[in-house]
Formats: sequence, structure tokens, C-alpha cells
Amino acid sequence: MEKLEGLKELFAPVFEKNDVKLYELKWIGGKDRTLQVSIMKSDGTMDLDTCASVSEELSALLDEHDPVESDYTLEVCSPGAEREIRDLDELDHMAGAYVFVKLKEPVKKMNEITGEIIEVSDGLIRLKYRDKAATRTAEFTKENIKFIRMAVRI
Repeated sequence: MEKLEGLKELFAPVFEKNDVKLYELKWIGGKDRTLQVSIMKSDGTMDLDTCASVSEELSALLDEHDPVESDYTLEVCSPGAEREIRDLDELDHMAGAYVFVKLKEPVKKMNEITGEIIEVSDGLIRLKYRDKAATRTAEFTKENIKFIRMAVRI
């Protein structure tokens, strides 16, 4: 059961109980392996108390079922402040979020835009961004997104 899919199935009830979703499950390291479990709440946030609670429950579950044959360390964490948005349908509920976007086709002669999502409607995203001293708006479709991640506002 060391396969990640089997571990995802084993962990699913813990995620559901704690009202979190799995962002990523992966093995990192070589000889000293770490099972990294990245989780987040449905609104994309995470807090230390939830991480600690999920970590304790996953650790107990792993001890009980012993699905991993070699030594490893368990790490439960958030995906980070600048996590990639992998499911573009998430954008439908992210008005107000600050994001960095790489576009397939330029919009207003820009291939990249960092700004705040104003709204998402019928696959069309309206983003407010700064252009020197002015605030402007750009519109693009989900299909035009090459890459998108959360951004930290400075």
C-alpha cells in the first residue's frame, strides 16, 4: 500500500472529518524519505491547529495499518501562500484573491498579469491590476490560462 493512491484512500476519512482536501501527496528525499501531505480548507486557507490535528490522526492511522515498509517521516503542511491553482473551477469562488497568471495568448499586450480577481462568470475572468499609478482591468477566459497561482500582495 506504499503506492500513493492507496494512501489517499486510507487518508480520505481523516480529510473529510477535518473538512480539508488533499492538495498533494508525495514522497520527497532519497535515503531519508518524507511522506509530504499538503492539505487545505475548501476556501484555500490553512492553519497550524488543523495541520497538527490532521498530522496526529494520520500518524495514528499509519501506525495502525503500517502500509509503508521502510522508515520515513510524515509531514503535514499547507500548499503554501503561492500555491498553484490546478483546478480552474476553483476560480469560480475566488473573487478577491490575488493571483499571478501566465497567459497562452496576450491580453492588452501582456503575457503575465498579477492582480485581484474581481469576478468569474461563464468562464470569463475579470482581473484588477496595477499599471504604474493606474488601476486597470483585464478580461480573459479560463482556456487562455497557461499557469495560475496565488500571489502575495506586497
